[in-house]
Amino acid sequence: MISRREFVKTSVLGSAAAVATRRPVFDDAPAPSTYSGPRFGVNYIPRTRWLYCWLDWNQQSIADDLSAIAQLGLDHIRIHCLWPFFQPGINTVSDRALANLHSLLDVADTAGLDVEVTVLAGWMSGLLFIPPFVAPLADPFKDQKDGNIFTSPKVIEAENLLFSRIVETVGKHRRFLGIDVGDELDVLMQIQNCNAASMGDADAWAREMLGYVSEIAPGKFHVNGISHAPWWNDFGFSREQIATTGQASVVHSYVSQEDHDWLLSRSDPALLHLQEYEVELAYAYQTDLSRRVWVEETNISTEFMEPMFRNLLATGKAWGITWWCSHDIDPSISLDKGENELGLLDLQNRPKPIGRKFAELVAEFRRSRPAIVARDKALVIPDRGLSAKPWPADWKYAQPYMNPINRGVSPAIVLASRSKDEDYLRARGISELIQSYG
Repeated sequence: MISRREFVKTSVLGSAAAVATRRPVFDDAPAPSTYSGPRFGVNYIPRTRWLYCWLDWNQQSIADDLSAIAQLGLDHIRIHCLWPFFQPGINTVSDRALANLHSLLDVADTAGLDVEVTVLAGWMSGLLFIPPFVAPLADPFKDQKDGNIFTSPKVIEAENLLFSRIVETVGKHRRFLGIDVGDELDVLMQIQNCNAASMGDADAWAREMLGYVSEIAPGKFHVNGISHAPWWNDFGFSREQIATTGQASVVHSYVSQEDHDWLLSRSDPALLHLQEYEVELAYAYQTDLSRRVWVEETNISTEFMEPMFRNLLATGKAWGITWWCSHDIDPSISLDKGENELGLLDLQNRPKPIGRKFAELVAEFRRSRPAIVARDKALVIPDRGLSAKPWPADWKYAQPYMNPINRGVSPAIVLASRSKDEDYLRARGISELIQSYG
């Protein structure tokens, strides 16, 4: 699995000159949806005690953190409930953790921040956080599927218990934005055989979870916070399911030379158009053209933040951008060293250069939204087989997307299965198709 540190090492060496010239919006471009975004936020990583703070609560420290985030001009945070801390037993949810969660939303209210609550946070910064009732079980001879996160009826019942207790606790709080069912849980399918799941199983699980949280917390912004892997490969959750369930399609986007071996060089325009490509890719799988894509995690160096944001927002398809992450991590926590310096704020709650740049851009975009670029040309890609190898994905259709950009053309993406649907193409304002394969 490629960590965020590799993205940092490679993105800082890219070239700002790689930004392609944008074409103006045509008068006959399709009208944007009624959505009034974009929104700007950050994944909240507390500067004191990291996410272990759920067991070692310091209300004043949390208040100071959220006040510093609000001063950057952001409007929401995404938080992570480390799963074993909130649910240490299959029938046990921690009252203390729930009380601390409510306290955090109270502080967020004071700071003017909405809160997306990521519940099944079992994978964070390269570390596993799963409760003891989840496989692997102590008995090596017992059926390990009994503890599978995605297929075990007992575990699914426990997950629903945690969702229900969290909604009981904060579901009516005015700062409760919604539930993110889990943080990159598809990773657990890769690294733990005991949590293996077929695409059918994974899709069924996601539909059940999102259906349940929509039932108990109607009208809220519920999503499935997947990693990049299902978008790149035919693995885990299907792209069709991701693009049609929940209130938005989720994208986690990081630039890494090692991860994206289609990058031609450190000055490749893909460094600045990756998030744009992923948003267009997600949109191609959606059936509701008013649905938006949430760039729920992303990060890039200060030097390239501005062109990346402009390219992304020029799609007109982003619900919002949520940066990874709010604060640097205290080295004494002993996480991967590469994770420690990715914050917008330092350990004294002072904005770093990247934090000041983010705040500057957010203020500008709130005053004047970037123009949406008309995309009358679209790259046709197959519905399946976006990578020739399982891991790391080769993204063989990313480079064809970048080729028109090198010529000053900003393409859309259309699935082969929809490429002959004239009504669909007309609704998207597409008049020319670019074939990416034979």
